[in-house]
Amino acid sequence: MNGYEHDHTTAEQLQAEVELYTPFTAAVRDLVDATIRTLAGPDEIRAAQAEIEAVTARLRAEQLPGSYGVRLRDDGTARSWGNAVVGLRNPVAPPLRIESDSERVWADFHLGAAYEGPPTFVHGGVTSLLLDQLLGHAASAAGRPGMTASLTLSYRRPTPLGDLRAEAWVDRSEGYKTWAKGVLIGPDGVTVEAEGLFILPRWAREQVAPEDIPASFE
Repeated sequence: MNGYEHDHTTAEQLQAEVELYTPFTAAVRDLVDATIRTLAGPDEIRAAQAEIEAVTARLRAEQLPGSYGVRLRDDGTARSWGNAVVGLRNPVAPPLRIESDSERVWADFHLGAAYEGPPTFVHGGVTSLLLDQLLGHAASAAGRPGMTASLTLSYRRPTPLGDLRAEAWVDRSEGYKTWAKGVLIGPDGVTVEAEGLFILPRWAREQVAPEDIPASFE
């Protein structure tokens, strides 16, 4: 499938890239927040625009021909650095740092002005984006990777901007299908509940032996 490629960088090279791009992406993310909330005057805005356009032109001088994709490393890990939720090189991403144990995955994170829908609250589409990622990650962490086939959300209350937590877990599975559930939690409790169906795509099934796919997952 296009977009997946092998990454043969060493651990040292990878760490060097992490140290280079993490603060760089954070600086661009901070610029987005500043753009939304600035009260600078017209002359300052025009001057800043010219500077940003100049920096953009410098970065455009050498770049990838398309999206970042997923880099599959020799140690079995993968780099999804362009991902809109967890991408280390994507300033659109909050980003989420997802942790896990034997039962579920979770992430604690902060959403600022760039993610606003109704005043002072997170846009409903953003909460869907986040939970889609968490549920998919839960399926993968349980050894049940797949792509989203359906996602159902129940909005219990508005999600406030600020510090939040998301949790997800696998509910059940059948063959190439896995159902996962999750919640988004604000300071006053659960704001959104989600359930998703994830299916191992046909192109990936050729790499998985039938005996490695259990009939059910408890």
